[in-house]
This record gives sequence, C-alpha cells and structure tokens, in this order.
Amino acid sequence: MKRRYLLGGNAYGARRLPRRGFLLIASAFFTFLFCSCCQAQPTGPKDISLRVGAEMLMEQLPAGRIAVVGNQTSVVGTTHLVDTLLARGVQVVKLFCPEHGFRGTAAAGAKVENSVDAKTGLPIISLYGKNKKPTSEQLIDVDVVIFDLQDVGCRFYTYISTLHYVMEACAENNTALIVLDRPNPNCHYVDGPVLDTAHYRSFVGMHPVPVVYGMTIGEYAQMINGEHWINGTCNLTVVPMQGYRRDSVGYELPVPPSPNLRNTHAIALYPSLCLFEGTNCGVGRGTDYPFEWVTYGTDTLDLRQETAPTAFSLKYLMEMCKRVPKGKFFLKNNFFEKLAGTGELRQQLEQGTSEEKIHATWQPALDKFKKTREKYLIY
Repeated sequence: MKRRYLLGGNAYGARRLPRRGFLLIASAFFTFLFCSCCQAQPTGPKDISLRVGAEMLMEQLPAGRIAVVGNQTSVVGTTHLVDTLLARGVQVVKLFCPEHGFRGTAAAGAKVENSVDAKTGLPIISLYGKNKKPTSEQLIDVDVVIFDLQDVGCRFYTYISTLHYVMEACAENNTALIVLDRPNPNCHYVDGPVLDTAHYRSFVGMHPVPVVYGMTIGEYAQMINGEHWINGTCNLTVVPMQGYRRDSVGYELPVPPSPNLRNTHAIALYPSLCLFEGTNCGVGRGTDYPFEWVTYGTDTLDLRQETAPTAFSLKYLMEMCKRVPKGKFFLKNNFFEKLAGTGELRQQLEQGTSEEKIHATWQPALDKFKKTREKYLIY
C-alpha cells in the first residue's frame, strides 16, 4: 500500500480523484498558495521576476519517497533539481530520464540505457526505448513522482509523450504526480495541422493537438488528464510559475533542452524545420548550426542570418520541395506523415497548393482545439 505524503501541511493520499477534484488540486491549490504568480508582469524574456515551478516547489517540499523525471534542464537556479532536493533532505530514491538521457547528451533517436547517476549514486531508469512507461515494479517504492522537463511546445518533441506515459503509469499505480511548470518558448501562438490519431499516432505525436499547441507543460498535463487521453485519472498537481507571460516572444532558455536545439533562433525555427526529418533533406544535425539551415546535397537553404520566425511556416518546405528532384523529396517510410500528423500535407505540397489554402484546411480543427485548450490554461 502506498504511503501518504505531505504537501503544504495537508495529507493527500495517492488515490484517483474525479476530474473536477483533481483539477482543483492541479490549479486552484497552487494558484491560491502562490497567488502572486497571477499578478507579476515581466517586461521581457530575461525578467528576473520569473520563477519556474522548480523554484516554487522549494517553498513547499513534498515528503515521502520521491522519483524525479528529469534531465539537464531540471535546474533550480544553476543547481540540478535532484541535488537541490537531496541537499534539503528530500528522500529521492530513483531517477527517470527521457530521450537524450538524464544529462541530455544522447543523440536524437539514440537508445538510452538504464544507468547510475555518477554524482548521486541514484539509479537512472530510461523512458526512451522499449521501456517508455514506468512499470509497476519501478513505482512500487515511490510515493510521489516529480516531473521537470523543459518543453519547446511542439507536438513531435517527445518530452510530452514521456509525460503521457508517466501520467498513465501514476494513474494505474495510485502514485501522485507533481509537474513543475516551465516556460514554453513557442507559447505565443497555436498553428499547424491537428494530429489524426486514428492513422498517425506514434511517439512523435500521441494526441489530437496541432504542431504548435501554445501551452506550458503544466497546462498540457492538465489537458491530458481532463480530456481522458490516458487510462484512468492521474492524481496530478501542477506547480505554476510566478511572473510568466504566455505572450513573451524570444524567451531564452537557460539550458538547451536537447543537443540539437542550442539557441533561441533554432528553437523558433524548430516547429517549421522538424518536418524535414521526414524528407531526404538535412537540418544541420552533426554541424555547429542544427535546425538553422536545410541542405540537400550541395544545395543549402541558410537560415542563420534570417530573423527568427514568430509563427509556424511552410515556406521552407515549399521552397525545398521545388528544388529537390521530383520523387526524391519525401522519405518512403511515411515518417513525414507521422510528424505532420496527417496524410494531406504531403499531397498538398506535391500538388503545389498555396500556403494560404493549406492553412485554411487546418482551421476548423484548430478552432476546435483552441476551445478545448482554454479549459486548461493557467496563465
């Protein structure tokens, strides 16, 4: 039987809550506790008034046996979250890591093995590979899971898929989950085709959301739970940020979220350029400028000097589709369709459909998603 744990002086059993009660814990409890987070108005992306969920957690530490889902972005100031928790006497018993590993050094798609954290001696369990979802055995000695990963707001960025499986495992094993919220550098807009889950559901796209969904990872967690996208209901608490504005453009992440997203410029281009991963073009992996240029042989589309886009765009795909010889642009394995979330986009690009007309075909599903999204927004 799971032990009860303390959070804010109140005991919460690791039980399944009805949707309404669970959402009250996820949003109202911490909103009340840290009510000033709704009042701060930062003036820019480097405003020192911004405090992420990991920092806010330090004011109300959880008790019990803790597992942390984290990586190199899981920091409190300049110190790793795990080191901070251990220094404050929190009983961290194990670590889980997503794609790229616990220290964020593994290449995209590379197998991440179970290991031991050299600094703390804690076991690290990989959630990338065959074991994408924590097992009952892996959670049997855990009372609370803390999830702290830096998202970039794109459907095919696999940290939200890891979030899905962690939430489902916690729901199935009566384990409480705390999601520490962090800024989404692409939070200021919503765009792109909505995923057709009946045909293109995969680890690079699990939910009926657009390419760019305009939500923080805490808000997204609430949506996963509230829309019943997992088996059961997760006992979820979201620790919100203080002083965050979702309309901030160009927010500079203090730590690169993965090896090939090294700067703000690349992160802004990522929603538009990741679709090239389903083509025979390269996006600079293995160079000093990943996701800042596109190549096909010696033909190069250099975007390093271009102003970072503030929205999702098909212009790069449309340009390279014209340049690459007919029949050579798309990969044969349908990975482009999985990334796009639809089979229509490839056909539209091959037919030379204008970006305006393509976008118009997305609009009804986008409008429906935006209404769903509104229910889960914190900021």
